[in-house]
Amino acid sequence: MSRTPASNPPDPHPGRLRTVHVVVSGTVQGVGFRWACIQVAEDLGLVGRVRNRSDGDVEVTAQGAPDDVSRLIAWLHRGPRWSQVMDVAVTDLRPGSVRARSFDVDY
Repeated sequence: MSRTPASNPPDPHPGRLRTVHVVVSGTVQGVGFRWACIQVAEDLGLVGRVRNRSDGDVEVTAQGAPDDVSRLIAWLHRGPRWSQVMDVAVTDLRPGSVRARSFDVDY
């Protein structure tokens, strides 16, 4: 009997991946944004990273199935309860360019 892994491994076919770089502006630091983002991304089976920027924004790099990346982007427009998102700037990157195996905080 084979076991299904808890999270989806990266798709070995880059044509089926979407990779994005996102900058989220507003009240997004000190409100649990990074930790909530990790939970949402992991639930969607995405890989990548999230980090606070020195200018007060949060930066996200995410990769996975296109529909799941779109779901994360939709969530980034809302953020967690205490955040106040003012702007979300999304840049598509070359599919498959993220080599991470999980979704983590980058300090």
